[in-house]
Amino acid sequence: MLDRTYIRENTEEVRDALENRGADVDIDEFLELDERWRELKARGDDLRHDRNQITKKIGQLVADGKDEEREEAIKKSRELKAEIEEVEEEGVELEEELRERILEIPQVPHESVPLGLEERHNVEDRRWGFDGDHDLPEEVTPHYELGEELDIIDEERAAKTTGAGFYFLKGEGAQLEHALIQFMMDVHREQGYVDVFPPVPVKSSAMQGTGQLPKFADDAYRLGGSNEEAYDDDDLWLCPTAEVPVTNMYADEILLDDDLPLKHQAYTPNFRREAGEHGTETRGIVRVHQFNKVELVNFVEPEDSYDRLEDLLDEAEEVLRRLDLPYRILELCTGDLTFASAKTYDIEVWAPGDDMDDGPEDGGRWLEVSSASNFEDFQARRAGLRYRPERHESAEYLHTLNASGLAIPRVMVAILEYYQNEDGTVTIPEPLRPYMGGKAVIEGHEKVGESALGAGERE
Repeated sequence: MLDRTYIRENTEEVRDALENRGADVDIDEFLELDERWRELKARGDDLRHDRNQITKKIGQLVADGKDEEREEAIKKSRELKAEIEEVEEEGVELEEELRERILEIPQVPHESVPLGLEERHNVEDRRWGFDGDHDLPEEVTPHYELGEELDIIDEERAAKTTGAGFYFLKGEGAQLEHALIQFMMDVHREQGYVDVFPPVPVKSSAMQGTGQLPKFADDAYRLGGSNEEAYDDDDLWLCPTAEVPVTNMYADEILLDDDLPLKHQAYTPNFRREAGEHGTETRGIVRVHQFNKVELVNFVEPEDSYDRLEDLLDEAEEVLRRLDLPYRILELCTGDLTFASAKTYDIEVWAPGDDMDDGPEDGGRWLEVSSASNFEDFQARRAGLRYRPERHESAEYLHTLNASGLAIPRVMVAILEYYQNEDGTVTIPEPLRPYMGGKAVIEGHEKVGESALGAGERE
């Protein structure tokens, strides 16, 4: 969250930032509440000072034997005490309201972020991997059709067991998923990341710490209650991204200067209600309710965070470079930034099976597989993440960053389409073969059940 003093002293900058984001936040109402709170605080301080003076005076009046004046002073002290309690009660209520309001104010974008309110205002930074001589089939089969033909992706049976927006991976499909997870984590271990295997349910307080709550409650899966109902700090939610538990590992702690930079990676299943939100992903595994992802989370000193963002982006890109999958880098505009981010780069892999309007000249479409973001001290303030530059110095808020390294289903989509062969098989990228028992080609397997042959054909 933003610092209240910062908002107060940089009102026009914050106002412009909210406008550039397209955020619907009444900053003037917040400032009015803040002004009233400061007036109450000053009033309370004055009342406590007056009461302290009277308390001292009462002692002297007792010593001087001035009983009538003493009684009058005691009466005044009691009146001041009642007024102080009234002021403090209103102040606590205002403090809570300000806390709730400030949690709904998004991050101020970094000055280098392109201005714009829509995706079309994002700026393409560069492309990688389009200079080779990779041959594609004359007609590339979309992953959802190919996955069904090879019987490695089964959406129909998942809809039966769980519902729309879920899927089974079978045989070589499941093997490929496991291979990608282990391969990605090995790559990031080489880059100095320390593994974390976090719990999947997370508290409301943790979701609030990273910025998912209160704004994005409708996108999350709540355990044991409706999303429309009020929630407490200890209520549990299914993890929408490992960013939540890993960032909040150190909530309300003070790290040491020697601890930084701290780099963690975590694999988790992730759960979101957003599948098919644009009405365009009714088939396949591009936009689903449950998906696996390796997340990279960094804790750094403030002066290092923007250099670290560039390095973090490179660390996430390395996975695609080793898999030899073409991709592009986008710098997100102000209106496309996530709630907590000050600056974000998106990595979008090329999937040639389905065309999109703003895809590459050769057809196909872009799939976002990572967002590398610098949150500066926005999450740190919400979660109480601090570090001590020197042992004798005061603790300061550190900066947090994260990136997916990467989102696995969309990388799988790219592999199934980009490494597709004319005969309907899929060549496995060489770096993944050791994780698949040396297998070089996904050939699929025979389907099972009457549906594979046509109902009634089996005796």
